[in-house]
Amino acid sequence: MSASASRTSPAALPSRRTVLAGTGAGVLGATVLPPAAARADSAQDGPPLGEYDVVVVGSGAAGMTAALTAAQRGLSVLVVEKAPTFGGSAARSGAGIWLPNNSVILGAGVPDTPQKAATYLAAVVGPEVPADRQAAFLANGPRMLDFVMASSPLRFRFMEGYSDYYPNLPGGLPNGRSIEPDQIDGNILGAELARLNPAYLPVPAGMVVFSQDYKWLNLAAVSAKGLAVSTECLARGTKAALRGEKPLTMGQALAAGLRAGLQRAGVPVWLNSPLVDLVQEGGAVTGVVVEKQGVRGTVRARRGVVIGSGGFEHHAQMRAQYQQQPIGTQWSVGAKENTGDGIRAGQRAGAALALMDDAWWGPSIPLPGEPYFCLAERTLPGGLIVNANGARFVNEAAPYSDVVHVMYEKDRGAVGSHIPAWLIVDQNYRNKYLFKDILPTLPFPDAWYQSGAAKKAWTWDALAGQIGVPAGALRATLGRFNAQAWSGDDADFHRGDTAYDHYYTDPNVHPNSCLAPVWVPPFYAFRIVPGDLGTKGGIVTDARARALRPDGSVIPGLYAAGNASAAVMGHSYAGAGSTIGPAMTFGYVAANAIADA
Repeated sequence: MSASASRTSPAALPSRRTVLAGTGAGVLGATVLPPAAARADSAQDGPPLGEYDVVVVGSGAAGMTAALTAAQRGLSVLVVEKAPTFGGSAARSGAGIWLPNNSVILGAGVPDTPQKAATYLAAVVGPEVPADRQAAFLANGPRMLDFVMASSPLRFRFMEGYSDYYPNLPGGLPNGRSIEPDQIDGNILGAELARLNPAYLPVPAGMVVFSQDYKWLNLAAVSAKGLAVSTECLARGTKAALRGEKPLTMGQALAAGLRAGLQRAGVPVWLNSPLVDLVQEGGAVTGVVVEKQGVRGTVRARRGVVIGSGGFEHHAQMRAQYQQQPIGTQWSVGAKENTGDGIRAGQRAGAALALMDDAWWGPSIPLPGEPYFCLAERTLPGGLIVNANGARFVNEAAPYSDVVHVMYEKDRGAVGSHIPAWLIVDQNYRNKYLFKDILPTLPFPDAWYQSGAAKKAWTWDALAGQIGVPAGALRATLGRFNAQAWSGDDADFHRGDTAYDHYYTDPNVHPNSCLAPVWVPPFYAFRIVPGDLGTKGGIVTDARARALRPDGSVIPGLYAAGNASAAVMGHSYAGAGSTIGPAMTFGYVAANAIADA
């Protein structure tokens, strides 16, 4: 973790606990399951449904990259997907991809080197993640990207200026290493386009928007560049419409491009076909049991099975078992089908699990219908976050995962007093900036207030009463915050000390683009809970993406990548796309390991 992150709070560093569990004695309360032969849902039941060299479970970024790689290596491949759609959480995402030293960023002049990247990653993740896994990610990431571009219609853009999350650490780059997919015409998928998992936040109608554009769309009312970017997004949409295209960007483009690659390679993708269990023979994984169109059957995998089925963010029992309270499935924006099926199947097959207590966290507003993962809104000048005591407790502009780690830390001996927290802004803020998809000056939906996710009052004391914090404490907090905002120096939490802090801010605000006073009524407060993009704990793997038992031995025939595996990022988060970059890379690594075996 960076020095800037540690300044967020005296207890800002996330806990370094690791959960290991196998089919033997569980550790830290892990579930102990009976051997496969004793289970009612025996892995051998059901008629044979086919035989392939490789079976990939899950059609997200990890699974489709693994399938594409295996197919291009000359292996026969099947992808089985639980959902009625393909793409998983990747399709819902902004699709930032963190890959040091890839050809796209080097071509854009990014001054990256293998040594810089290795130094930075080691500093970010610490000693918990084995050095050979870190090295495997860094070595194979650039190769994976070149392979994907050669084997699919995907092309990528450098997200210039999107800083590494800890740019002050050795090897960190203030201008960033992240990339995102370029625009793709959805027509390339034909009828399959209708089965693409929808985006978490739809792009505004008539526009073509990249992830990097949102920084400026937030500022369209107050910035000439923001207005120019908005105009450019509209122009792209107009051009695409005139050409008869169905333009896709971000996660939609990533999932569509990978699926198009699979179409070209002749790889079948079975939707509505959930994994039931793994087939084992002589200690090796040799296939899967799936339900296809309601019929349970066995698919044999001659060379190996790759688990790329996502995390367990929507499995309430697993979250309650492994993670801190308060926790819930309703605060996650991960694909709703992510209920840990692949993780539990791997555990039944003998795999160790790690990082089960952690997730790809982010402060979120529990809006009715679906949570909103807060990025720019908590960083833009003119807002601050307070806890139940009416006090600030964190650098609001810190990396989103760090903010939630701090929310879960003890505050003066009382667990949970940072949950919920409240993001407070004023009318000056509302007159300037986009909030979610609500344009500046426009009222928030009544449903936000009715659900309790938003509050509004004309005085600080009245707002304190609505959110249940001591009025005197809130007045003192706002008074001190405003004084620091006027001076531009956040002496308490150092908001604005790093390049990352300034990414989602207003460059027209001086002397610190992160800070502006909260003083123009009415005032608004938004309930903040520990949301996530998905969980990051799962099957322990080695540098070749092979599943490992608790004793470190390899389970023959079983591989894992993405959020079904324990993250190579450990408890931290190196930069934008630290989920998808490693997911795709270890999908690629797994398939090559199978082909090379």
